[in-house]
Amino acid sequence: MRTFVRRAVTGGILALVVLALAAAVLALVPTRTRIIVAGVPPDPGMLERGRYLALASDCTACHTAHNGPAFAGGRPIGSPIGVIFSTNITPDRETGIGAYSLADFDRAVRHGIAPRDVTLYPAMPYPSYAHMSDADIVALYAYFMHGVPPLRAQKRRSEIPWPLSTRWPLTIWRKLFAPNPDAVAFNAARYPDPIVARGAYLVQGPGHCGSCHTPRALTLQEKALDESGKSYLGGGQVIDGWLAVNLRGNPADGLGRWSSEQIIATLRSARDAVHAVIGDAMSDVVVHSTQHLNDADLRAVAAYLKTLPPGAHPASSFAADPGTARALAGGEEAGRGAQLYDDNCAACHHSDGRGATQALPAIAGNSSVLAADPTSIIHLILQGSQLPGTATAPSPLGMPGFGWRLSDQEVAELGTFIRQSWGNHAPAIAPEQVQHLRETLAR
Repeated sequence: MRTFVRRAVTGGILALVVLALAAAVLALVPTRTRIIVAGVPPDPGMLERGRYLALASDCTACHTAHNGPAFAGGRPIGSPIGVIFSTNITPDRETGIGAYSLADFDRAVRHGIAPRDVTLYPAMPYPSYAHMSDADIVALYAYFMHGVPPLRAQKRRSEIPWPLSTRWPLTIWRKLFAPNPDAVAFNAARYPDPIVARGAYLVQGPGHCGSCHTPRALTLQEKALDESGKSYLGGGQVIDGWLAVNLRGNPADGLGRWSSEQIIATLRSARDAVHAVIGDAMSDVVVHSTQHLNDADLRAVAAYLKTLPPGAHPASSFAADPGTARALAGGEEAGRGAQLYDDNCAACHHSDGRGATQALPAIAGNSSVLAADPTSIIHLILQGSQLPGTATAPSPLGMPGFGWRLSDQEVAELGTFIRQSWGNHAPAIAPEQVQHLRETLAR
């Protein structure tokens, strides 16, 4: 028996040693990538194309600190392993990317490899940017080198504790889960409609929508990078206390009942007559990125999103029911949730739950309200939110938070009433869920 145990322990140790050696080899072998050539010197047309691509790629949202200079970095980005501070991507040669060659820039943007073969944290959405074309990478490089002023900015070290801060595990992660560097960036021929193909390119590539709206595996990679995976854009990630919603064709908690025009309106102005609840993270996307897209590209994005079939989210449904409106209008408050709604919400969202066009989103049939995960609704009740001012809707609109006067039990009852009235059918909210999010937001 002892001999068997010794052999088993020895075999286990040898297996671990072999795995460690294999991991070390995988991490140490350098990644080779294709060399792309600029072809022609940058001209005003190329710089303008690069500027537009920087907007479409939402570079500002991550690489500009709050009230800081554009692209100088320093913005804190939360991750499951700690806080990362974004880098300076202006052409300063000492603290930015001024010394980057086109090949260096391409390896960083599309492959997540900084000079000296250092793997970038996947907070940089290089698995999505891998879809971008050579020509777009060249234009983006030209813009950052010649269209952005160099700014000296002190680099801030990440707040990730050792050993999680070591980079060689990231290299293994990149080699296992990022797209193959030799693969074709994007194959438009997969889509018979050129408008849908353009939308797919923008959503999968520069727009990196999947970085937030696609669920991740336990190993933190997106479960799919395009529509070939059924979970692609299926929602489920919580970003800064807001749920990234399902963008597939689900009629309740997705875009199934959205028209293309409603999708375009939300991307252009952060407002829609019916559906949208915009959290802080998506507000940044609209302000810094999607509102600047031209009409053709917005229509292409909407056309592509409308091709996505429903995903597997059976927990919610909606069938319009006027009973709630009649009861509230008649002064009938069947439970504490209805009383709380009358006291705190009805003045703006009305007894019919329809809100006000372009100002207050409807509650009845709202895809955020019907999401299986109630995080956004709890957040909204606790702390409120504000729709940003945009070029087409310059006045910001805010909703106050009620967490200061409502207990966890009351927030849960109010949220449950909202999710189960006017024809909404979504799971109830537990007080423990409210307590957890309240504590998380406080931290």
